[in-house]
Amino acid sequence: MTLDAGGTSFRFSAMRGNKRITETITTPSNGDDLKKCLGNIVSGFTQIKKQCPKPPVAISFAFPGPADYPAGIIGDLPNLPAFRGGIALGPLLQQKFRVPVTINNDGGLFVYGEAIAGFLPHINALLKKAGSPKRYKNLFGVTLGTGFGAGFACNGELFTGDNSNASQIWLTRHKLSPQTNAEEGACIRAVRRTYAVEAKMGHNEAPDPRIIEQIAVGEATGNRAAAIEAYRRMGEVAGESIGNASALLDSLVVIGGGLSKGWKLFLPSLVQEMNNTYVAPDGHKFRRLPGIAFNLEDPTQLKKFLKGESRSITIPGTKRKIKYDASQRIGVGISRLGTSEAIAIGAYAFALRHLDLKK
Repeated sequence: MTLDAGGTSFRFSAMRGNKRITETITTPSNGDDLKKCLGNIVSGFTQIKKQCPKPPVAISFAFPGPADYPAGIIGDLPNLPAFRGGIALGPLLQQKFRVPVTINNDGGLFVYGEAIAGFLPHINALLKKAGSPKRYKNLFGVTLGTGFGAGFACNGELFTGDNSNASQIWLTRHKLSPQTNAEEGACIRAVRRTYAVEAKMGHNEAPDPRIIEQIAVGEATGNRAAAIEAYRRMGEVAGESIGNASALLDSLVVIGGGLSKGWKLFLPSLVQEMNNTYVAPDGHKFRRLPGIAFNLEDPTQLKKFLKGESRSITIPGTKRKIKYDASQRIGVGISRLGTSEAIAIGAYAFALRHLDLKK
């Protein structure tokens, strides 16, 4: 059984074989009243359990942090103010439903789902079809929406960190406003804020990003130059943070979240930022990443990415030849599952992995 936990509502369902097998039940979160909030969670899972054709074997879901996710303890949440001082949500549900309970953040479970059944296998299948020897085992991903979240799947495992704080990309530095964090340049309010400034209007007057996206492509009336700049600037800020992460992780990158629908407007500037250069004290320029970042939603760049620089080289002192792909490259693309579906699959797979380890 799974839960999609938001600041205003909770959405419950159940999965089997990476597919939903029940209707979705939605309840209010009542995040300012702990008793009501916990009651809604228990009630939601109780109703879903009744819909399941067989007894559920686990509960697994995404929930905001800070938290001690392995212990199932939720810390002080900004969007659910009733959670204060440490709330043992996992142990409560385990005691109530008598099944193992796993909790993680939505960014991590999104990437885990894309690594198992979405972006990662999709790109590896394209590489195989193209005859490339290159295969990827790791996946870093971000979600662009109300916030700026992230996760990292390493060789089939979700990397969570020692304090359940891995991949907190929202706390990296904002390239264009170094005094603050990157989330303020890579989220819904950032797009609206930039549009308002460029269009010379009050922040509260700025339309929703979906409308700003339509303005940018000429499908709605408004300040088109301001709309294009709002998404371009978000791509630059996100690209700076993703570039820093890529220098450490060296993996494919997948992007999800509500703002990812406007990828045509921000992905070029995001990838351009990843391919930017540094300047040494002597004036010499060098790449910020060892390999080239490719926009995999661009057919031309995708073709180059899949082709690589495969060649045959001779082993010194012998006549034997082996294949070698000299192109060190990172591919960046958009979710193949959809953010909500990827989180659900990630939660499902994470629970099964947890059960396997317990055996």
